[in-house]
Amino acid sequence: MATLTLENVTKRFADGDDEIVAVDDVSIEIDDGEFLVLVGPSGCGKSTTLRMVAGLETISEGAIAIDDEIINDVPAQRRDIAMVFQSYALYPHMTVRENMRFGLEESTDLDTETMDGSVERTAELLEIEELLDRKPGELSGGQQQRVALGRAIVRDPSVFLMDEPLSNLDAKLRAGMRMELQRLQNDLDVTTVYVTHDQTEAMTMGDRIAILDGGKLQQVATPLECYHRPRNLFVAGFIGEPSMNFFDATLEGDELVLEGTELSYPLSAPIREELEGETELVLGVRPEDVKILDEATDDHAFPVTVDVVEPMGNENNLLATFEGSELSINAIVDGMRHVQADERYAARLPESAIHLFDRSSGRALHNRRIDDEEKLLETRV
Repeated sequence: MATLTLENVTKRFADGDDEIVAVDDVSIEIDDGEFLVLVGPSGCGKSTTLRMVAGLETISEGAIAIDDEIINDVPAQRRDIAMVFQSYALYPHMTVRENMRFGLEESTDLDTETMDGSVERTAELLEIEELLDRKPGELSGGQQQRVALGRAIVRDPSVFLMDEPLSNLDAKLRAGMRMELQRLQNDLDVTTVYVTHDQTEAMTMGDRIAILDGGKLQQVATPLECYHRPRNLFVAGFIGEPSMNFFDATLEGDELVLEGTELSYPLSAPIREELEGETELVLGVRPEDVKILDEATDDHAFPVTVDVVEPMGNENNLLATFEGSELSINAIVDGMRHVQADERYAARLPESAIHLFDRSSGRALHNRRIDDEEKLLETRV
């Protein structure tokens, strides 16, 4: 086990006469035994960051350290790191046993009996012991993924790196493997960095998540903190499905006026005091916090017409339009509640659930209220 530190790490690529900054001044401290998920859209720099940690890409600026020892110039094979790739990268002509043993043969002086014992124990842990004499072409995608994990586990590394290892699996198998990976990481207690573009994987698997966009680190926090306390508009919009509703608004006196409408949203004095004098704002509210009522009951409820109802079984996803405007809002209601498309209702946006952002910078000025702040900030290490 080990700590892993990235300090002001930058990666630049030459593109003809131009220069592309793929990773821009990223600093993260990953605790011993922690499961950190790097998440963000395609091209945000997460895989490049992982490859720099692995030694597969050089670092343009900054430092990477394992247990306070800088490894910038340490060759990949000497970094005591094991990596699991998206493509599994199994040798087709080798059996499962030979694939899992290969890394040990190349990096250690262990005898065959010791290596075979390690392979068999790992195969039992992964429940693939009956597959040891098969070749990759005889295995399903999920079985191949387990073999790739096993090849990394037998090396007993200080750090695990995983680059979208579940993306080639179907949805049901991927959900099962998420649980398996969490169980394995808890059992092995190895520092792990996991890359994904799937926010569900990030939210369910990580002790903390690091969110990247355009090569820049946007926020590092527990999944619940990122969800309920997003640092900026990007994090608020990226985390959560369906995405947070956003409405451009201007503060006029003690009310927010939603742009392009005659709708106004009263703001209490304590929230107005958090806005630091900014008046050009973005109002955010998550779909599950929108209350769909039969009629408006207070100043935070507005008449809407439901356009689309998506039944999901346990819940219904709604798309509705504010009356007298073209402004739409997503809402989630209980699956047992009957909501009819083309009917009029009211959408209530509780003041306790809203977020407010500076429109020009995207910076969060106010986040929703949380009853148990301490639990929100806890990590799961």
